[in-house]
Amino acid sequence: MLHNPAWGASVLVLGDSLSAAYGMEESKGWVNLLRQEMTDHEIINGSVSGETTAGGLRRLPSLLDSAQPDVLVIELGGNDGLRGFNPAELKSNLTKIITLGQQAGATVLLTEIMVPPNYGPRYSLVFNQVYHQLANEYDLALIPFFMTEIAPQTELMQRDGIHPNERAQKQITHWMQPWITSAIESTD
Repeated sequence: MLHNPAWGASVLVLGDSLSAAYGMEESKGWVNLLRQEMTDHEIINGSVSGETTAGGLRRLPSLLDSAQPDVLVIELGGNDGLRGFNPAELKSNLTKIITLGQQAGATVLLTEIMVPPNYGPRYSLVFNQVYHQLANEYDLALIPFFMTEIAPQTELMQRDGIHPNERAQKQITHWMQPWITSAIESTD
């Protein structure tokens, strides 16, 4: 059941710099481009550059109150991984975020996150497995990590080699849109 009948659906994106249009005007980021593509729906960007899963968890209750989303897209964890946080902490925070979203009546989408092998291949593997475990445990759609297609293409990356540039944003929008559309259709 849609929370806000004035819109088709309300979609809240809870993310980090990959969704917060880091290094460019917010209007050029993929979430805003998605808003332009999906004009029948309310797309709310609750993303903050540098956000960890703990920070997202702290902010989520007030975002859920104000947005009352039909769909919650979780794109968090990259900063946890880059800082070498314990994957058990990542899983605990994401579990709480998923639970809060579901208790608020939202269909939850989880975006897979992968981290570079800075802390060794075992850490990267255990970190990534958290997303697959949670998708299985909570029967969630797991969106494959969009950066796997973008990061190898230097022309789509900012100079820091971590963040997608303005040219990559349309590609991310087209990657994410079918998943979000499917989630909206499942809320009807």
